[in-house]
Amino acid sequence: MNAQVERSIAAVWRIESAKIVAVVARMVRDVGLAEELAQDALVSALEHWPASGIPDNPGAWLMTTAKHAALDRMRRDRLLQQKLEQIGLDLEAQEALVVPDFVDGLDARRNDVFQDDLLRLMFTACHPVLSLDARLALTLKLLGGLSTQEIARAFLVPEATMAQRIVRAKRTLGDAGVPFELPPPAELGERLGAVLEAVYLIFNEGYTATAGEDWMRPALSDEALRLGRMLAELAPGEPEALGLVALMELQASRMRARLDAEGRPVLLMDQDRTRWDGVLLRRGLAALERAEGLGLPHGPYLLQAAIAACHARARAAEETDWQAIAGLYAELAQVQPSPVVELNRAVAVGMAEGPAAGLALADALLEEGKLQDYHWLPSVRADLLAKLGRREEARREFERAAGMTANGRERALLLERARAQLS
Repeated sequence: MNAQVERSIAAVWRIESAKIVAVVARMVRDVGLAEELAQDALVSALEHWPASGIPDNPGAWLMTTAKHAALDRMRRDRLLQQKLEQIGLDLEAQEALVVPDFVDGLDARRNDVFQDDLLRLMFTACHPVLSLDARLALTLKLLGGLSTQEIARAFLVPEATMAQRIVRAKRTLGDAGVPFELPPPAELGERLGAVLEAVYLIFNEGYTATAGEDWMRPALSDEALRLGRMLAELAPGEPEALGLVALMELQASRMRARLDAEGRPVLLMDQDRTRWDGVLLRRGLAALERAEGLGLPHGPYLLQAAIAACHARARAAEETDWQAIAGLYAELAQVQPSPVVELNRAVAVGMAEGPAAGLALADALLEEGKLQDYHWLPSVRADLLAKLGRREEARREFERAAGMTANGRERALLLERARAQLS
């Protein structure tokens, strides 16, 4: 196969697959079957496009092919009429039997329908009946358009393991009779939280990898950003959706500055801020402004975005408004109590009021024992101890943190900081 055609097909699939699965799922009312039919359309493209050329509108070609397959499947199962009556697919059936040019015109007038389908797909993939690992895998598969191999590589598990996880997730949805629909208003808040959590966990795994030799996995963060932007477009009145997008845009803006020329991690206060991405910064601040403009209570993602904005607005590290950041973390601790939030507050208080004040908060967490397996606690304590001149204690804490992390780049950085306490 021509390599250029293959790359083009992969790019089209990455962009269009979520929409195709969502529309077909509305037709057949089964996410697993919808993905299978969408994959059949992809196989058909791989068979035909190298010889016939890429269509003028490849997304419409794939959509039409997948709808044909769905209608054929429904006819074979003698459910076509029932399905058409159930979901009002007279127009959909007409679309599926015409050329892509006509589909283009219909798509332009019915974009709101596709948006509803994508939103349904997102909430289905993140249904509470699934475990968190299953939600993450299914979200990347159905909405991110990633292959099973790509998802397995991102989470450092064998491809066979990830394939089983995805199959089990789809089977669980089917066995539980999860409907392909938006949750009722009473459940919307809880379900939205699950969707946002899945997207942000994917972003964080790309932003700072939990294991392996890479400090970051930008492709994974890019997928999470794409999903977050989609969700914000589909739910523009939800401040937490906008807040999550703002948070991810602002954090992603720093990624180029988070590694030096040798690929070693660079901490926030040491970064060259001229390397921060101005486009992402502006997008993030604009999303934050839209979220705050809704006039609704601030949730955890909106508050974290406000914290990231404090860093974004500081032209130099020493200009950072740490008092404001400490105050925002205190507010976040009220909205979403968590020892991790308290640890971040300890860092902010240490910068705003001095390392002794920050260390007191970190020591309280150590005594509680809630973060005993979290390497950032000894890392934060080490930094504060070093600022207080307690270098031997700081060295031991840096070494303890290095022994707890599974990320090779992070371990090297912590050991380097430990050695620095000896000089």
